[in-house]
Amino acid sequence: MSKSLKRVMRALSDAGLDVTPTEATTQTRTAAEAAAALGVETDQIGKSIIFRAEDSDRAVLFLTAGGNRVDPDRAAALVGEPLGKADAALIRAQTGFAIGGVAPVGHLSPCPAFLDRRLLDFDVIWCAAGTPRHNFPIAPGVLVEKFGLQVADFAGPSPEM
Repeated sequence: MSKSLKRVMRALSDAGLDVTPTEATTQTRTAAEAAAALGVETDQIGKSIIFRAEDSDRAVLFLTAGGNRVDPDRAAALVGEPLGKADAALIRAQTGFAIGGVAPVGHLSPCPAFLDRRLLDFDVIWCAAGTPRHNFPIAPGVLVEKFGLQVADFAGPSPEM
């Protein structure tokens, strides 16, 4: 078991949750791949998008519904500073995860985290569990309650959806 997956499982357990990640037989790096592998709607995939806060040089997480994309202007307004692209090195250094497996929990360094209001339409969503093949089910309200994600309006439908 990878260190990243162990860290996610520990964070879930430390929050008092009995959650077992699922390992897909195919890659689940994209929301569409994850939805197909798990047999759920694309919007039930909690897609972790990391931006770099340009003034503070910290990672900021936006957990959005799989069919949505983050509106950079609305996201920056929430954070209170300009946002830029987070490169793989920043994401790895601050979250401990590689792109394609960024979980919304278990980060090496806590970062501001926002949850797309669309995810609240589902009883259960699926999020990356630290690897490109592992995902875990969770009620979106639990992410808010136990892990402090802030519900916000920062996303809209992806053009390809």
